[in-house]
Amino acid sequence: MRFLKRLRNQSGQGMTEYIIIVALIAIAAIAAFAYFGGTVRDQTAAMTKELAGQDGGTEITKAQTDAKNAAGEAKEKGLKDYADSGKKLAN
Repeated sequence: MRFLKRLRNQSGQGMTEYIIIVALIAIAAIAAFAYFGGTVRDQTAAMTKELAGQDGGTEITKAQTDAKNAAGEAKEKGLKDYADSGKKLAN
């Protein structure tokens, strides 16, 4: 009887660890999409147009611009910017 109870507890522990890992992957995917969302969206639109036989040059150029803007925003922001925006929201 004790063996079955211990086996059930270990099974529950494994499921809990699996759920935590899946949640961490989901959070990382959401963060990546939020950071690169515009670029991914534009690249997908360009691929769709190219597969349909149309010119996707405009979307490709927009994706490159979005990627450069995202890289620039990441370099320009610091913790002070987040603290200042928090103060603005509080007022």
